[in-house]
Amino acid sequence: MKYEPSHIESKWQQYWEQNKTFEVKIDHSKPKYYVLDMFPYPSSSGLHVGHPESYTATDIIARYKRTKGFNVLHPMGWDAFGLPAEQYALQTGIHPAIITNESIKNFKKQLKMLGFSYDWSREISTCNPNYYRWTQYLFLKLYKKGLAQRTEVPVNWCPELKTVLANEEVIDGKSERGEHPVYRIPTKQWILKITTYAERLLNDLDKIDWPESTKELQRNWIGKSEGLSAIFTITNLSPIASGDAIVELEIFTSRPDTIFGVTFMVLAPEHPLVEKITTPAQQQAIKTYKEKTAQKSELLRNTTNQEKTGEFTGAFAINPYTHEKIPIWIADYVLMSYGTGAIMAVPAHDERDFEFAKKFNLPIKTVIQKPASTNNSDEFYSGKGICINSGFITGMDSDKASENVIAWAVKNKKGKHAIHYKLRDWLFSRQRYWGEPFPILHLPENTGGTTIHALDPDELPVLLPDVKSYEPSGTGESPLASIPDWVNAKRETDTMPGSAGSSWYFLRYCDSQNSKEPWSFEAQKYWMPVDFYLGGAEHAVGHLLYARFWTKVFYDLGMVSCDEPFKKLTHQGMILGDDGEKMSKSRGNVINPDEVVKKYGADALRLYEMFMGPLDKDKPWSTTAIEGVYRFLHRVWRVFVDEEDNDLKLSKNISEDNPSLETFKIFHQTIKKVTEDIENCRFNTAISQMMIFINHMTALSKKPKLCLKPFVQLLNPFAPHLAEELWVLLDEKTSLSFEPWPAYDPELAKEEKITVAIQVMGKTRGTIAVERETDQQTIEKLAKGIPAVNNQLTGKETQKVIFVKDKIINFIVKK
Repeated sequence: MKYEPSHIESKWQQYWEQNKTFEVKIDHSKPKYYVLDMFPYPSSSGLHVGHPESYTATDIIARYKRTKGFNVLHPMGWDAFGLPAEQYALQTGIHPAIITNESIKNFKKQLKMLGFSYDWSREISTCNPNYYRWTQYLFLKLYKKGLAQRTEVPVNWCPELKTVLANEEVIDGKSERGEHPVYRIPTKQWILKITTYAERLLNDLDKIDWPESTKELQRNWIGKSEGLSAIFTITNLSPIASGDAIVELEIFTSRPDTIFGVTFMVLAPEHPLVEKITTPAQQQAIKTYKEKTAQKSELLRNTTNQEKTGEFTGAFAINPYTHEKIPIWIADYVLMSYGTGAIMAVPAHDERDFEFAKKFNLPIKTVIQKPASTNNSDEFYSGKGICINSGFITGMDSDKASENVIAWAVKNKKGKHAIHYKLRDWLFSRQRYWGEPFPILHLPENTGGTTIHALDPDELPVLLPDVKSYEPSGTGESPLASIPDWVNAKRETDTMPGSAGSSWYFLRYCDSQNSKEPWSFEAQKYWMPVDFYLGGAEHAVGHLLYARFWTKVFYDLGMVSCDEPFKKLTHQGMILGDDGEKMSKSRGNVINPDEVVKKYGADALRLYEMFMGPLDKDKPWSTTAIEGVYRFLHRVWRVFVDEEDNDLKLSKNISEDNPSLETFKIFHQTIKKVTEDIENCRFNTAISQMMIFINHMTALSKKPKLCLKPFVQLLNPFAPHLAEELWVLLDEKTSLSFEPWPAYDPELAKEEKITVAIQVMGKTRGTIAVERETDQQTIEKLAKGIPAVNNQLTGKETQKVIFVKDKIINFIVKK
């Protein structure tokens, strides 16, 4: 009876499905645990071997938590609206709904093939009317709270293709398809006012267990700055241009201490004052420059290494602090979407201003003294210091100077203290067919305009019309604008972005069959927040930020009992092709998991993906390396089964006798190691320890059953099909899924201490005996307690510490 994964795996997958093993209900007698994957976009190409990495990790945790007595919610669904399906439909003529549903069917088959313990009764799809009905309902909640509004926003318009393009469809100012010029033009768009929640989104990062790098990305994206909002008066305007009124230019600066160093002003080319203040002599140059800027994306304009370009408007502003006339330019490195769309330029103390000043031969005035430690060859200094050449703040440090500059502005009515955020409101419109329709009508007014009318909840869902053509309208509007019935009904022709459905799906899983509301308060109160969330770091300032925003809004509306959706977040690394590159069709390095499972089995694929390396690191795929994991599963099988027998039964080498002390210690060390490693997502080292255990058991002529049964329980989260089969073989009558996790004896689990060498400048000065896996901070503390080491470190600056776990620590000191 040899190990045959295909037979074992199909048997247990069928068992779990028939017995609804992983379906779950609210149970107040148990603690809950909500473990969730970022749900996938179901592409037509199906899964490749990179996808199951995160799904396997969450499945290990879900299976482990069930055995620890938790009531585990582990659902799966589909992020099904989006641009790829619509693009594919345009290429093939196949309706996006047909493509998407076929893709979902294939994805689901593949996920079931891998034995993931999802509660499929809670399956959702964002393109299903039963789901997007509630997305529309939640949009209305945002609208009625004043957080959704229509306003003019620049979009990517391609005249040749006669359509608005998404940012990802524009490369270097040209359309990805056909390489046609693309221009930024203002159109009416729906936005969500996420900026209203900027401060809370920023502050509440401190109360969630997320990777610090991800929290830092959100902090930087929100970009809180405190400083001065100052008023500069514009001069040299003709009475006709100014309307005989004083024209004022408001700027925001986070460095009020540098205001005496302003030598020019810069406006975003889109700034509404540009046309008003430009002198006749400069109008053509300004017009040409604005047209060129319209072909650049904000991302490109904000890139630091772009060559500086600009044009002088002919106008001047008066610095209220120095009374100097300051020339006003326009330049594409200033964005209308940040601050006031205008800056005071201080080239001696800002890199981009410095580059601009050098390019156009503008004055550079130093007003912050460089510290002595600064490299004097630097032509600008952006740090803080002592103010010089700065009027009444000369001699003050930067912080005190800033306070005084703001106080002067307030006293003289030339400005005020201000807080600005880089965060922009969320553009929520798409000129596409394949998305959620807005629950909005545009009703005509007697004046000739229109007024917005929000539908009532009982009028939902607004169904996406079944159309034969999804071609762009040719006017920049959505394809829905070409449907007479839709337009005659006065419906909004834009659709919502793909991020709409993904901003709340984790709440729908709590109560996915509810037909009366998106979720019941009771259900979300029991399940939320998500205890463990796993997905890609690339969503840091998109989905992860939007989901936090929506959750806070729902909390304020009394719809949920928590104001953060994801308690703990972890990111997985990428599984690369065997060439070390990202897997993609174009590179020809995609590995189909169906083929791997057919040859090695699902348990081998699951185990290998976890064994490749730390979960959060990128790892190259190796088809030859999976052989090693496959052989390990064979060794596990042979420990329990006599392959020579024709009947499936326990090996006669399995003994009821007590194990030796050595075996017992390895057994308890294995339980401890696997337990701690699962808790800390160190799945690769947990597998290594199980391999050590099996190697030890293989060498024994008599294998103690007392150790083997708990081992099967340890194996279960990683290789559940094989574990279930062995559990039954051990005369157990119920599924392994809920068997209590084995406990270990701390004394027996203690490992013998190892010796770590203590070096200073590469020379060994002593050794210490510690337990394996002792952290660097503990080792450093112990090392400094050794007199010979302490003598070498006293009075010297430690420049860096080289630490190799379980081997050496080396202090590098300044000579």
